[in-house]
Amino acid sequence: MDVYTEEIALKTAGEVDMVNITGHVTEAVKRSTMKGGIVTVFVVGATGAVTTIEYEPGLKEDFPAMLERIAPKHIEYKHHYTWHDDNGHSHVRASLIGPSITIPFVNQKLTLGTWQQIVFVELDTSHRQRILIAQVLGTK
Repeated sequence: MDVYTEEIALKTAGEVDMVNITGHVTEAVKRSTMKGGIVTVFVVGATGAVTTIEYEPGLKEDFPAMLERIAPKHIEYKHHYTWHDDNGHSHVRASLIGPSITIPFVNQKLTLGTWQQIVFVELDTSHRQRILIAQVLGTK
């Protein structure tokens, strides 16, 4: 089993910005030269998340609306008292979605569904520069 690791650098537009990273992950798998295995994508930071979604305009609006229903922005979060900031909801949302995803690949092709894309979701309250780690495990 071989391991290949690569960083993916992103600039985000701010809260609930959803960035399609499928192309980045696909290219990392290709650069690894592995034929089959798994790729894990992990966000470095506590207010970002990685998931899959059908990356289309309707869901790009529905997803933030869902987050607002589940972890509303304008309620009290004890986190605000610890750091005197305004992103308690960002941390809660990131914890719900999760910091990583693992996708199998066969013949250097990700095993995603027809409409399934890998996305990074910015959950902090302002724009950020983000680093994601793509780690490929497999055989050549």
